[in-house]
Amino acid sequence: MTFDAESVYATLLPRFGRRLRLHEPLARHCTFGVGGPADLWLSLETRDELQWLVRCCLAEGWPLLVVGNGTNVLFGDAGVRGIVARVALSDYRLVEQEDGSALLYAEAGISWPKLLNELAAQGWGGLEFGPGIPGTLGGGVVSNAGAHQRDLAQVLEWVEVLDVRPALALGNGRGAAEAEGQSLQGEEAAAPLVRRYERAELELGYRHSRFRAGRQVTFDERGYPQPAPRTLIEPAEIVLLLAIRLRRDDPRKLRALIEEYRQHRKRTQPPQPSAGSVFKNPPGDYAGRLIEQAGAKGLCHGRACISERHANFIVNLGGARAADIAALIREARTRVRERFGVELELEVELRGEWEIA
Repeated sequence: MTFDAESVYATLLPRFGRRLRLHEPLARHCTFGVGGPADLWLSLETRDELQWLVRCCLAEGWPLLVVGNGTNVLFGDAGVRGIVARVALSDYRLVEQEDGSALLYAEAGISWPKLLNELAAQGWGGLEFGPGIPGTLGGGVVSNAGAHQRDLAQVLEWVEVLDVRPALALGNGRGAAEAEGQSLQGEEAAAPLVRRYERAELELGYRHSRFRAGRQVTFDERGYPQPAPRTLIEPAEIVLLLAIRLRRDDPRKLRALIEEYRQHRKRTQPPQPSAGSVFKNPPGDYAGRLIEQAGAKGLCHGRACISERHANFIVNLGGARAADIAALIREARTRVRERFGVELELEVELRGEWEIA
């Protein structure tokens, strides 16, 4: 089924207005600063909007990619076909508990740095290790984000997700129905389910959760990264809400610790656009050390370079392409494998259309 971007734009415009954009450059919406156009770009501000859009895409067979702040993603130079929707749900509330702790109920689109600063000012600790994590809390769950020997798993209680898998399994969507000679109206598609996962059900580990299981990047025979196969709605489980356990602490102490971590980030990470660590650290070692020892530190391809400050960062010097970054991923990974016999695992996710010559 062909996606008619202009027709879908006309359909969605009355509901979303200026937030809906046609042929939007994805380089504007990821920290790498690269990526071709999305057929349609949309910012979602409420849970109702998200659920409504997912139901429409299921019914009509419109491809939908749901994203956060684009801090851990590499969009292809050819862009993304269909709709790319940013989750901008950013409300939160605190409920104090009898034991003196508090439960933070935070929507998935809230910015981690913004939130921890507001909490620190109120004397609530638990997330202060993350001022250098520029993404959203929802994205943080997917990768179990962490820093300074701490991660989200240590404070997370549960998450709510919008589970689209039952609807996808039934083959709902206009494309599937038309292929079988059926008609399908928007409200006839199986409704996605709101599901809660307790922390123990999330398979949280080092830069891993149950939500990453189907997103693993593979490498072709030449060593170039390849995105995971795409489905109609991605991800199939969309994080909506997190419950996080907080503790009382001295606001001055929290602010001092946040500033210490922020200064550490400035000293150790490059200032140019990047997506943070490119590879996961292998057991008992550091990806940056291996890349540097393999002689790849400072290598450039086009306008992308492996950072001289930290070899596990690839930076955009201005005007880089996604293909340049992919070529450096290949080179660093190949050199480490040949020198040390270690297969580095990619931490960054690839999205969109990829054709690497």
